[in-house]
Amino acid sequence: MDVKLAVLADYSNVSKEGKLNILGIFDAIHCRVFPATHPQMQLVMRLEALPVETGQPKKIEVTLVDSDGKQLFGISGQLELKTIKPGEPIRNNNILQLNNIVFEKPGDYAFHILIGDDLKETVPLKVIQIT
Repeated sequence: MDVKLAVLADYSNVSKEGKLNILGIFDAIHCRVFPATHPQMQLVMRLEALPVETGQPKKIEVTLVDSDGKQLFGISGQLELKTIKPGEPIRNNNILQLNNIVFEKPGDYAFHILIGDDLKETVPLKVIQIT
């Protein structure tokens, strides 16, 4: 299983037809004072698996780390994809709603997306202090 798309956005949804809609993609936030609380963001991911991977539960983990490697947030779970059309890759859209994430200081942060124990994608986020 691979991560084909991973972005931070203000909002996203999946339509009833299965279309992934994303609004306000960003890779930086600007804050006046620290610690700063970002009220709402979404980590939007599109995963793809080969047909041979169907029916095999995979551990998925998302962590947020600062530039020192300190973990600020983490969530994990199991995902099992089902075949929709035999012989075709299986695609799965995931939206992780993140509310009130606290950033203690400005700097470089990153969301790490792991499948199994393998780091599959890193989504960078710069937190910038403005005056």
